[in-house]
Amino acid sequence: MSDASDPVAGRWRALALICAGVVGAMTCWFSATAVVPDLIVAWNLSQGQAVWLTNAVQIGFVLGALAASLVNLPDIMPLTRLIAGAALLAAIANAALLLEPGLPGAVAARFVTGVALAGLYPPAMKLMATWFIRGRGLAMGFLIAGLTLGSSMPHLLRALGGGFDWRMVVLASTLATIVSALIFGLLVREGPHAFGRATFDPRQSLAVLRDRPVLLANLGYFGHMWELYAMWAWFLAFAMAAGQGGVAPFGSPSMFAFIVVASGVVGCVLGGVLSDRIGRCLTTAGMMAVSGACAVLIGFAFTGPAWLLALVAVIWGIAIIGDSAQFSAAVTELADPRLVGTALTLQVSIGFALTVLAIWLMPHIAGLLGGWQWTFLALVPGPLAGAWAMLRLRGLPAARRLAGGRR
Repeated sequence: MSDASDPVAGRWRALALICAGVVGAMTCWFSATAVVPDLIVAWNLSQGQAVWLTNAVQIGFVLGALAASLVNLPDIMPLTRLIAGAALLAAIANAALLLEPGLPGAVAARFVTGVALAGLYPPAMKLMATWFIRGRGLAMGFLIAGLTLGSSMPHLLRALGGGFDWRMVVLASTLATIVSALIFGLLVREGPHAFGRATFDPRQSLAVLRDRPVLLANLGYFGHMWELYAMWAWFLAFAMAAGQGGVAPFGSPSMFAFIVVASGVVGCVLGGVLSDRIGRCLTTAGMMAVSGACAVLIGFAFTGPAWLLALVAVIWGIAIIGDSAQFSAAVTELADPRLVGTALTLQVSIGFALTVLAIWLMPHIAGLLGGWQWTFLALVPGPLAGAWAMLRLRGLPAARRLAGGRR
């Protein structure tokens, strides 16, 4: 279908509603992570035990996404119905933390939250793509900005709450996720550029993995994911360690973590604009170069001054997520149109599997190094490998299909 037939009417409203729904649902992703310092005290947890309140979500997401891709769920089920049901399940699982079920029960609840979010995030990307042909990179950037803002909100709630009970953060994120379910269930529909329905065939997942251009785009995404969620999950611990040394930008570690993660909203929009103008491959490689450099430089800024630490951290927060949407947009442009939902789900499931290892490694590396100052150096190989993969993709003839020929 040509760009000329791409209807303007309704697509920006649809994008706004999809983004609002993603913001609401993604508040429950880090709802427990943001209050880990409180839960360590309230539930008498070690830091090693507390890791699983974050990693259980990642593992649930991976297994949920893999299961969905194996049965091609995003390609055979109406998207809005799938997303609304997933958001409702995420809200229920998140609310289970309010029952204080103990560590095993909390980890199980977080796992179910991850499974549910696997039925929301990849299908939401496909849903957005049904509304956009021209400007898909920018639209995807707005959607990932919604994910970023939603993920950062629990840190803001904790920072503003001061003496708030941790339950208020969990309750607020639960209510936001219920609103998300209502938005997708009642207000959003699929756009005019539907990808078509696939039938169930597990071999289609293998076909996606054998596609070389899609594989390179995925390798870029995997390098990006090695870095992203480990930084998001552990930046609060890094900020608390810096604060103990007298370096405390923005007044409190929680506010510092919120500003750094939320600054990614700027990166998502900037990445979308750049990708639709100079190309997806150049944009992603450039963002990963900046991000990798910040992972190195933030160790030098750890001891201050505070303005320098804040500057490096905010630039890192912008760059680390600014390329994320473009990997997904690239897959929608490179993959077999009948298998876009499966391709996106496979991409994010394998990418999130890497985050489990990276998140688990960080506190162990911090322990070996005697603190958090240089721990993020372990993330640098991710953006380096990702940038290499995207530059290789740029040299392939198939890259002409990216962003209307902008590679």
